[in-house]
Amino acid sequence: MKIPSLGEVRGLLAEGVRQMVEMPLYTAGIAAYRCGVKVAGIKNPKARKLDEGQKEIWKRLDECINPDDRYIWVHAASLGEFEQGRPLIEKIKRERPEYKVLLTFFSPSGYEVRKDYKGADCVCYLPFDTPARVRKFLYKVNPEMAVFVKYEFWRNYLHELWRRQIPVYLISAVFRPDQFFFKKRSAWYGHWLRWYTRIFVQDERSLELLKGIGVVNAEVAGDTRFDRVTDIMATCREIPELERFVGKRGSEGRAPMVIMFGSSWEADEIVYGDWLRAHKDVKGVIAPHEFDADRLRRLKDMFPGEAVLMSELKENPAAGEGKRILIMDCFGLLSSAYAYADVAYVGGGFGVSIHNINEAAVYGIPVIFGPENSKFIEAQELKTLGGGIEVTGSDSFSRNADKLLYDVKEREKRGRWAGEYIKEKIGATEKIFAEIF
Repeated sequence: MKIPSLGEVRGLLAEGVRQMVEMPLYTAGIAAYRCGVKVAGIKNPKARKLDEGQKEIWKRLDECINPDDRYIWVHAASLGEFEQGRPLIEKIKRERPEYKVLLTFFSPSGYEVRKDYKGADCVCYLPFDTPARVRKFLYKVNPEMAVFVKYEFWRNYLHELWRRQIPVYLISAVFRPDQFFFKKRSAWYGHWLRWYTRIFVQDERSLELLKGIGVVNAEVAGDTRFDRVTDIMATCREIPELERFVGKRGSEGRAPMVIMFGSSWEADEIVYGDWLRAHKDVKGVIAPHEFDADRLRRLKDMFPGEAVLMSELKENPAAGEGKRILIMDCFGLLSSAYAYADVAYVGGGFGVSIHNINEAAVYGIPVIFGPENSKFIEAQELKTLGGGIEVTGSDSFSRNADKLLYDVKEREKRGRWAGEYIKEKIGATEKIFAEIF
């Protein structure tokens, strides 16, 4: 029997002390957050949905989990992370049918949209990350494997999975120097990363950051979102109302340029609104990120006499006559709608961060977005290649939009660069699948 060295003993003692302090403090923070959600739910609909969803978890698991089945648990924080995890889920279902898939969400915006997703055998909220709930959840599900998507670092879940020797993977992960893992005052968070069986990162920079803090259970696999948008393009849905309104790309009688404004926020509309109002020969399609009756009314008022809702076209195709702005008051069609555009503007870049630019770039069209994009590798790479264009305000948008409108060769060249970039990036799902199985 090997006698541990003094250094090893000190390391074990330090780890024990760290966990004695860290776990109770972390758990107290989670408990406080849960209480905050309950209080916020009095007035905030999203918080109320989260609180109500948490109450239904155990009933949901009792209804759909069969103790005799073998489960792979996939967790996505919200809808965007789900789209990253989806290619792996669907590959598991195709190629390893002996497994059932449990899909969990933390955010109501993910769960409410995908609670009936047929690719998983059970969909529910993730219980709050307190030790008792973690143990109860893992006892009921008894997963053979867990897969977390991109940014999911739940301390108690990770430790308990590690303690039970259940393989746990993080896929499509991105790390940045400003994250708490890499700061001296919070370096102890880096220990959490060692509980993953394997971390699949998107780029070399992330891998080097992890190596710098002694995390070696990682490798570069790429981003599964590229596989997802390629699948979406291959199964692109026809949208008859949109096709009648703008025509097919390259068809006669089509406007000189059709520009799609996807996941548009009010801050984005301030940037592109004046340009779109001034260019009467351009057709615009606006898909607001979120909307209600008041939001739709204000959007129509931005373009007096020129705008029509998608729902109005469905009821009466003649409602689009003489209109050049279409407002998509529906969900689930955005990724297919980009196929009808010559140029895409992807919103969110004048708020918290841009939305999914890959959904547009896959169709071989230039993609414009705002300055809040530093967290997205694809935005940085597309800018460098020329397929993506960052704008910093209304003047910047106008200059770039004019260039794309009046210089068709420039537009086509940038679109080609965007499409080629996506094609070069596919394959992450295959690599991850091969590693974990």
